[in-house]
Amino acid sequence: MRRSILIFLIVCGLAACRGQQSENPPLHGIRNMMIQWRFDPQSRNPLFPDERAQRVPVPGTVERDRLMLDPAFWQGRNPDGTFVHAGPVPVTMDLLRRGRERFNIYCGVCHDRTGSGQGLPVTQYQGMAPPPTYHQDRIRYMADGQIFDTITHGVRTMPAYRYQIPEADRWAIIAYVRALQRSQHATLADVPADRAGTLD
Repeated sequence: MRRSILIFLIVCGLAACRGQQSENPPLHGIRNMMIQWRFDPQSRNPLFPDERAQRVPVPGTVERDRLMLDPAFWQGRNPDGTFVHAGPVPVTMDLLRRGRERFNIYCGVCHDRTGSGQGLPVTQYQGMAPPPTYHQDRIRYMADGQIFDTITHGVRTMPAYRYQIPEADRWAIIAYVRALQRSQHATLADVPADRAGTLD
């Protein structure tokens, strides 16, 4: 009995090996695993009154990938398409530390670590147009969403960094840039009351 089963298994195994290439699809005993009924995007689905095949996820659905439903975070824009004035993430010391780290890696080379626009390529190579200083009023009063858009898509000679810098890190960099700007335009009102007396 065992010998018969062994011979049967060997024969089945050898039958599965054709030994040559073929354009014919392999045999599938359970075809519903390969060919499933489905609806194409934008197709009609008669199961619903509005006949739409694409449905809004039911409440409590766990996302499989990133569902970019918040335009402020993912695009730096309001629902009407305008740039958000302030970043959608709370500014914390951890965020600023992360922003400084990412800024020094990706931005400081050209923009200088102080944001002056006098980075290594500008000071070492003739003919390169310097990037603008972060401390000019145009950028100081620029919406955070517009800076996010610039990092994402690039501008003039600055390339896009959307593939190198994730969205969360872009907001961290923007928070750090705002800290750099404030450091160069601080007033006595920005100094804590208990330390104001120690300044000259």
